Amino acid sequence: MCALNRLELSVPAGEVFGFLGPNGAGKSTTIRLLLGLARPTEGRAWIFGTDTGDVAVAHRSIGYVPADVALWPALTGAETLELLARTGPGIDRAYRDELVDRFELDLSKPGRAYSTGNRQKVALVAAFATRAPLLILDEPTSGLDPLMEREFQHAVGQARQRGQTVFLSSHQLAEVEAVCDRVGILRAGRLVEVAGVPDLRRLHRSQVAVTFTGPTPNLAQVPGVEGVEVVGPSRLRFTLAGPPAPALRALAAADVTALQVHEPTLEEIFLHYYTQASR
Repeated sequence: MCALNRLELSVPAGEVFGFLGPNGAGKSTTIRLLLGLARPTEGRAWIFGTDTGDVAVAHRSIGYVPADVALWPALTGAETLELLARTGPGIDRAYRDELVDRFELDLSKPGRAYSTGNRQKVALVAAFATRAPLLILDEPTSGLDPLMEREFQHAVGQARQRGQTVFLSSHQLAEVEAVCDRVGILRAGRLVEVAGVPDLRRLHRSQVAVTFTGPTPNLAQVPGVEGVEVVGPSRLRFTLAGPPAPALRALAAADVTALQVHEPTLEEIFLHYYTQASR
């Protein structure tokens, strides 16, 4: 069975990159390759110029949050953070203390007493407090409530401001849409698309509804306009692909009283690619 098929991907320094795909698409396999926990049968991967086969060197540049966080059961949260700080690439202790407060994390409990969400918080605090140039986050908000998800998004934004690169693997489309600069869509081990979130939306059709008075606007030869349909007295709708300027110029000649545009969400785009790949 082939987990990844001719995956070619480059993420520039300082970017927040979203790696999207359903379960079984190959996201975790990609991360294992980046971490040096698995070796490709063909090809190579690099972390800032270091071959991931050189695990000791590559890991000096990485902060990592796994999808399923396991902690040392007898160590408290404080002891766990201190151990991770001593074995990692260095941390900002003042910022770590700030993150502990923001994530409302009780550091006095032993690892065995933490819930799934609190184990996730420990890993997130440890990763975001590090000064590693690359943060690899695999389904990082699993078990977090909406308030903590907002803190996570804030922390990602601060990492970007510091110039850190964030590689975010997720199937939660809303969080990817909120924090990422670019998105890669993986399906069955193949990279289907890589683009900025705004660019992905522009590749897809928006739904437009127009209310007008007087003659019906003539959209017959307008670039990007498809499926024009009159849906009632003085009302029509159509789909729009690409830049809206030609359609807006055509509508300007009519007496438009209302204009509604529904842009596709990232979820709709993702489902489109998923469906196309399945076919």
